Amino acid sequence: MLTAPSLQMSRRGLLAMAGVGLATAALPAQLFAQSGNNILIIASGQDIPNFDPHTATGYSASFFLRNVYDPLVRVSGNPPEPVPGLAESWTVSEDGKGYTFKLNPAAVFHSGNPVTADDVVFSFQRALALAEGNSWMIRDIVTPEGVTAVDPQTVQFDLAVPFAPFLQVLPWIFIVEKAAVEANEGGDSGKTWLMTNTAGSGPFNVSRFQVGTLYHLARAEDAWQPGGGNLDGVIWQIVRETATQRLMLQRGEAHIAVDLTSEDMDALQDAPSVVRIIEPEYRTFSIKMNTEKGPCADVNLRKAISYATNYQAILDAAGYADLMTGPLPIGILGFNPDLEVPRTDLDKAREYLAKSAQPEGGFTLKMVHVSGLEQQRRWALIMLDSLKQLNIGLDIQPLNWPDMVALCQSPETFPDLFPVYQTANYGDPDNIAFAAYHSSRNGSWQNPVYRNPEVDALIEAGRSEIDTDKRVAIYGAFQEKVVADAPDIFGVLERRKLGMRDSVQNYSFTPVASNAIEAWPLSLG
Repeated sequence: MLTAPSLQMSRRGLLAMAGVGLATAALPAQLFAQSGNNILIIASGQDIPNFDPHTATGYSASFFLRNVYDPLVRVSGNPPEPVPGLAESWTVSEDGKGYTFKLNPAAVFHSGNPVTADDVVFSFQRALALAEGNSWMIRDIVTPEGVTAVDPQTVQFDLAVPFAPFLQVLPWIFIVEKAAVEANEGGDSGKTWLMTNTAGSGPFNVSRFQVGTLYHLARAEDAWQPGGGNLDGVIWQIVRETATQRLMLQRGEAHIAVDLTSEDMDALQDAPSVVRIIEPEYRTFSIKMNTEKGPCADVNLRKAISYATNYQAILDAAGYADLMTGPLPIGILGFNPDLEVPRTDLDKAREYLAKSAQPEGGFTLKMVHVSGLEQQRRWALIMLDSLKQLNIGLDIQPLNWPDMVALCQSPETFPDLFPVYQTANYGDPDNIAFAAYHSSRNGSWQNPVYRNPEVDALIEAGRSEIDTDKRVAIYGAFQEKVVADAPDIFGVLERRKLGMRDSVQNYSFTPVASNAIEAWPLSLG
């Protein structure tokens, strides 16, 4: 098992030793007893892909970055509102393009060096230059020359265009220590070094980790953030099976479980010392199709699949959920409840199949899903049964999340069907629209292959428009265009389901990436 001085070891080397010490890793509370009495254990089925705040994505990465790094602004409350992070205050110009942030003078990196405006400028410029991770949120909004250090404690943003949700996206652009990254630049802007090293100012830092097993974050020695609880550390333990997560919660071997199914939640209804959290949030589940390569590049086949899908079975398997009506979540700005979307209709499915390049079926598609995630396994089986009615087979392959992400890099590697949860990081239609449907996201798990210049133009217009009525009209047209292209099987909007021991104190639900737990405010009683 690795300790902090060994973090430079490659991911390949880590994977090679992933089987070492599994027996002890299964009991993290005992294993880390020497680190302090208050170790929060979170059971999750998703590994952390890497430690770079400007390239890593997914809810596990969001958990890691929220706790190890700081953004200028955090998000809190329900409905979510921006609150101070590294910035203790800010002002906005009348035209909505100028933002000035005053940094908290108490903020320090884990190295002990103060956080300065130069670090902020460097971080935003690095994120834009790499064009990975969460940088899509600020692309064409923030420019490299548009962020400047006025003085060591003041940062000025001059946006290229007005952007209504700017404060809401800032919690996802994390600040790195410029000096530390530059000292380990390595010819790739520090990407290799930051795969397994950190340069943050967050309330926790990496103590030790074992890929595929657990990640132990220890309370930073000089944690500067106000409002902290009594945690000495937090463990993100990889537990692939949701039923095992539930049993660990019931036995007190985990304090929080983040991947529970509806059946798990029902089983926990009367469990002693367990609190169930079932809350609505902007969380879509869809099955993306390979619109660029293979059989699903044919729009008529995609529509045939969409109409053949058993939506009621998908809803029943989801439990606490509602069916999606197109690409946007219910209730978000611009959502059209009257949008015509495919529902189960075998006559229409066969009509579109007859228009396709393979009107008789007789071929097999490939679908992947997250290994151990029971909900996705069930949906894959539903698709298997649905496609049989069109004489189409389905090869189902469970994979670990990092391996699924790797498949998204090109149309040639992307499977025919790919299930995706999209949890909005901010409560604005731009979040889902840009991340899931803009072609600049191609190669990412959120939008591996779909591209349509007309859809791109609508998304760009919607994110730069500040007039609400005009934005509603833009997103109305966006929804119609996307449904016509049928890049996804629009599934369900699931309520967030979390299980928690009643010993966890000071938890407050926020409907923004709520499975990426922010541990700093929490205490164990």
